[in-house]
Amino acid sequence: MNSLKLILSDFRYFSVVWVYCSLNIMIGTWVLYIPQVKEKLELDDSEIGFALFSLALGLLFFIPAVPYITHKIGLGKSVFFGICAFSIAFIGPFIATNFMMLCVSLFVVGVFSALTDISMNTLVSEIEKKDKVNIMSAAHGFFSLGGVLGALIGTLLIALLDVPLYHALLVIFIVVVTNLVLSKKYFTMTENRSPKNKSKVPFKVYKPLFLLALLAIVAMSGEGSIEQWSSIYLIEIVEISSQNLAGLGFIVFSIMMTMGRFFGDGISEKIGSKRIIVLGFVLACMGYLCVLLSQVLLSVIGFGIIGLGLSVIIPELFRVAGNTRGVSASKSISFVSGIGFFGFLLSPVILGYISDSFNLRISFLCLLALTLLTLIVSIFKFESN
Repeated sequence: MNSLKLILSDFRYFSVVWVYCSLNIMIGTWVLYIPQVKEKLELDDSEIGFALFSLALGLLFFIPAVPYITHKIGLGKSVFFGICAFSIAFIGPFIATNFMMLCVSLFVVGVFSALTDISMNTLVSEIEKKDKVNIMSAAHGFFSLGGVLGALIGTLLIALLDVPLYHALLVIFIVVVTNLVLSKKYFTMTENRSPKNKSKVPFKVYKPLFLLALLAIVAMSGEGSIEQWSSIYLIEIVEISSQNLAGLGFIVFSIMMTMGRFFGDGISEKIGSKRIIVLGFVLACMGYLCVLLSQVLLSVIGFGIIGLGLSVIIPELFRVAGNTRGVSASKSISFVSGIGFFGFLLSPVILGYISDSFNLRISFLCLLALTLLTLIVSIFKFESN
C-alpha cells in the first residue's frame, strides 16, 4: 500500500494514474451498453464479437506508430491527447445505426486506445526509473478502479437516463475536463533515450521479451473477454434476474483487480515477479471454474477471483519489459503490448464464433484451458531460467 500512499500524497503521480482511471471509466461505461447495442442493431454473438474485434484491430494497427509519436511530440503530450481523443471517439459506437458503422467507430476507439495505453505505461516506467519508486501495479489499480466507477455510476444512471448517448456525453465531459486540469503535472515530460536507441535495435535484444509477450496474450485475453462478455454471459447463460444487474460480474471483477493491484507492488517485492505471476494464473484458473458452474453467486465470485489473479500480471510484465536492457521503454512495452494484444484482438471474435457454434459456456471453458496451459508453461520456463 506504500505505492498508493505515495500516489495520493503527490499530485504529480496522481495526475498520471488518473489517466489509467479515466481510460477504464470510458470502457466500463461502454461495457454496460454492449447488450443494448447488440439488441438495437439486431446482432448475433459472432457479429458483436467481430465489432469488438474491430476495436482491438485498431489498437493493434496503431501500436507500432506510438513510439514514433511519443518521440516526436513528447511523452506527456501523447498521454494527454490520447486520453482526450479516446474519450471523444466513444461517441461513435453510441450513435452507430448499423453494423458497419459500429465496426468503424470501434476501430477509431482502438487507435486512440493504443496511443493512450502505450504512452501512459511508458510515462510510469520513466517515472519509476527517474524517481526510484514502484507505482506501476498501483497505477493499473487505478485502471481497475476506473472500471468500477464507470460500471457503478453507469448502473445508477441507466435507470435515470433513457438515452445511452446522454450518459456517454456526461462521462466524456467529466473525463476530458479532469484530465485537462491534471495534465499540467506531466504535459512537458519526455522519454529518456540513450544513443543506442536512436538506431535500429537488433532483433536478439527482443528475445527476453517473447515469454513476457506470451503471458501477456493470455492475461489480456482474460481481461478483454470478461470486460466485453461478462454481461452477456450473466444474461444468456446464468440467466440473471434483472438486466440492470448484468454489469455485476464486471463490477466485482474490477473491484478485485483494483485491490490486487494496490497491494501488488509490495507483494512483488516480497515474493518476486516469477512467483506472483504464477500465483496469478493459478487464481485465474480457479475463478474460471467458478464462473463455469453458472450459478449466480458462484459466477460473480468467480469473476472476482479471476480479477484478483490477473490483477498483477500485466503491470509486472510491463515493469519488467520497461527495464529491458538495450531498448527504450516505449519500444519494449510496445513490443509486449503489441504481441499481447493479439489475445485481446482475437478473444472477442473467437468467443463469439464458439458461442454461435456451441454456447458462451464453452467459450469460457476454452479460456480456462488456455490459462491452464499458460500456467504450466510459465512454471517450467521460470524454473529453467
